[in-house]
Amino acid sequence: MAGHSKFKNIMHRKGAQDAKRARVFSKLSREITVAAKMGAPDPDHNPRLRAAISAAKASQMPRDNIERALKKAQGGDVENYEEVRYEGFGPGGTALIVEALTDNRNRTAGEVRSYFSKYGGNMGANGSVSHSFDRLGQIVYPAKAGSADAVFEAALEAGADDVVSDEETHEIYCSPDSLHEVTRVLEAKLGEPDSAKLAWRPHDMVTVDEAAAISLMKLIDALEDNDDVQTVWGNYEVPDDVMAKLG
Repeated sequence: MAGHSKFKNIMHRKGAQDAKRARVFSKLSREITVAAKMGAPDPDHNPRLRAAISAAKASQMPRDNIERALKKAQGGDVENYEEVRYEGFGPGGTALIVEALTDNRNRTAGEVRSYFSKYGGNMGANGSVSHSFDRLGQIVYPAKAGSADAVFEAALEAGADDVVSDEETHEIYCSPDSLHEVTRVLEAKLGEPDSAKLAWRPHDMVTVDEAAAISLMKLIDALEDNDDVQTVWGNYEVPDDVMAKLG
């Protein structure tokens, strides 16, 4: 397993504000509802739903919220959400991939495009930046799940391809097709992960200066605040001294 540069998406950025908790819960609820509607309502037989519920629990989403999202999927009045992906270029030569669940593709596309334009970026066509990323399965455990060596061995035995550990997390990567099987094996060894999902992992990182970082963070915050946007992935790297200035 070769080592790779650490990367973070918006959901893992340091300093996420508690004020956004309600919006995060709303996005998690939408994913649970869509996953339950598209597959079996039983998480034991629906890997996507199991991962969605796991992510909700990791975000300390109340059990009642999870149950309501599941019941909504069983009703006949669920919105027809569509999975869409947007790609674009952010400040400082960065590349961003935006994943959304929307009931109005035109509305969401227009809003995402406006954010890119407002904060010094440019939304491109599908494929404009995704060729610079790998589509992988990503399983995240907290550092307390075990030592780097122990998690590495468990991941290797489970069939994973790579592990990146630091003082906060263990990020385990595998092929998209094997995500749910690798997760199942790891759960038996390490317990329930913080998250298990498909991820976009950049081939190379782009280090941004302070001016670019300020605009980039505003762009990502605007995208994250949109109700339809589920996840933002990027190839940006903000130096520690710049991040300290940004607070």
